[in-house]
Amino acid sequence: MSSDQVPGPQPEASEPSEVIEAEPGPQAQEALSVDPSVDPSVDPGEDPDTHRFECRSCGFVYDPAEGVRKLAIAPGTPFTQLDPIGFRCPVCRSRVGAFKDIGPRNKPSGFEENLNFGLGVNRLTPGQKNVLIFGGFALAFAFFLSLYSLR
Repeated sequence: MSSDQVPGPQPEASEPSEVIEAEPGPQAQEALSVDPSVDPSVDPGEDPDTHRFECRSCGFVYDPAEGVRKLAIAPGTPFTQLDPIGFRCPVCRSRVGAFKDIGPRNKPSGFEENLNFGLGVNRLTPGQKNVLIFGGFALAFAFFLSLYSLR
């Protein structure tokens, strides 16, 4: 007996195996066409209209959710819809070519291969990291003040 044979009843070689595939129903077809604005499980990072862009000259970040009040750009205006000739950085006056895509707001910062390290802290968004850091400072300060109540 060779190592690839399993003891027990073996199926006969003359029996053809049939695979029956069912037609997808209406529910399955609805699941295939998913709108990212409706379904939160769809990655918002796939939609380039939600990406932020950073000026490489001065560090200004254009966020489509906020717009730029100084330049009368309404919130919700994607960077790709801005006039490439007329738009300039509101801080340093650089053109559109000086901006680079830094991804959506809720994306964790850093390289993808490093996100699994650091006890889960690398998966936090920048806003969550700020809450963690400054919350820790506030807790330490409150603890320090509580030492004055000791005699």
